Amino acid sequence: MATTAPPNDLAAFWMPFTDNRGYKANPRMLGRARDMHYWTPDGRQILDGTAGLWCVNAGHCREPITQAIQASAAALDFAPTFQLAHPSVFRLASAIGAMTPAGLDRIFFTNSGSEAVDTALKIALAYHRARGEGQRTRLIGRARAYHGVNFGGTSVGGIVGNRKQFLSLPGVDHLPHTYNRAEQAFTRGQPEWGGHLADALEDLVNLHGPDTIAAVIVEPLAGSTGVLPPPVGYLEKLREITKQRGILLIFDEVITGFGRLGAPFAAQAFGVTPDVIAMAKGLTNGAVPMGAVAAAGFVHDAIVDNAAPGIELFHGYTYSGHPLAAAAGLATLEIYEGEGLFERAAALAAPWADAIHGLRDLPNVIDIRTCGFVAGIEFGASSEGAGVRARKIFHHAFDGGLLVRATGDIIALSPPLICTEAQIGEIADRLRAAILAVG
Repeated sequence: MATTAPPNDLAAFWMPFTDNRGYKANPRMLGRARDMHYWTPDGRQILDGTAGLWCVNAGHCREPITQAIQASAAALDFAPTFQLAHPSVFRLASAIGAMTPAGLDRIFFTNSGSEAVDTALKIALAYHRARGEGQRTRLIGRARAYHGVNFGGTSVGGIVGNRKQFLSLPGVDHLPHTYNRAEQAFTRGQPEWGGHLADALEDLVNLHGPDTIAAVIVEPLAGSTGVLPPPVGYLEKLREITKQRGILLIFDEVITGFGRLGAPFAAQAFGVTPDVIAMAKGLTNGAVPMGAVAAAGFVHDAIVDNAAPGIELFHGYTYSGHPLAAAAGLATLEIYEGEGLFERAAALAAPWADAIHGLRDLPNVIDIRTCGFVAGIEFGASSEGAGVRARKIFHHAFDGGLLVRATGDIIALSPPLICTEAQIGEIADRLRAAILAVG
């Protein structure tokens, strides 16, 4: 009952990434969840079109995950992983390493995607220093990128609103983004145009010097900026350049990891293996906060084997590999495998694309992008200002029983992988009604 009871006051909670004044004037709340649905505190059912926040890939309140968390809380509520550990964290690391691309099987645990990104960047810097190339300190991100909200991730990120209030790390540069509406509008899967944009990395290498760059970090599919699939050949070219120049390639798979594109990771879906992968969200089905970094064996070994006796990497978090999170992660991965949810996502990609692209005739729709089991619908800007139209659609959809995500002038969709074809149709129908209501 505690989760469904209305709050006694809205002032104390400073909400993240929220128009606090607008929200608190007209709050919309969630009280409970199960499988493909949320319910509001007053009992209205809401179809989840976003897997919570890109994370509840196996559906809500799955009993095996709930039971695993409860059992862990009763048996081992907390265990430090500084100079100590507990068995389940080793089992989870091995399970993740069996899912990642071959060779990326050294797993460092964090508490979020933001922490996973900052950890990946630190690992890149430590790797080069361990090899006697400590001058490699420059980090390359990309315009329109989202890499979380810690200082490292904010610095390599490329969404203006996330950066302009804050200091950025020195020694950071950015590739151009990969989106060109004139060439790519209404694409299903990877756009054919744009692979050449990876050549901009050569320009940055020539500008700064190849021996100064530690790592390039990209989202294989950019999510929070509005769903931007990589052009054909783009990731392959980045991989080629980074290998030639001794630069580590980091994939931020916080959104794409754990089945979103019909494979365990986007690296496998696109056939490009980076040196480091940052992950979170789907790792525990959103049930307990947890992130992780998967590093190639040669990266791990360079840092560990070249260190003086004692601590090799001076980095970690109090809750790295928390017992409850490890239990949730193990149960989640068992559901993914046992129910074949990654394969299910791959099978749903075609009917999903058909349903979402069926909305292209609606007012103010200027582009639709689908890839795997994710979609972005972009709208022309409203005379009321940037982002207003998508925000109104978000509100109308919620009031009509559908949860979507508004990011700028884009509606993003990423349902749980347990979604049925009938529910795909329901998502499209309810979203159509919301778009028409806004006009």
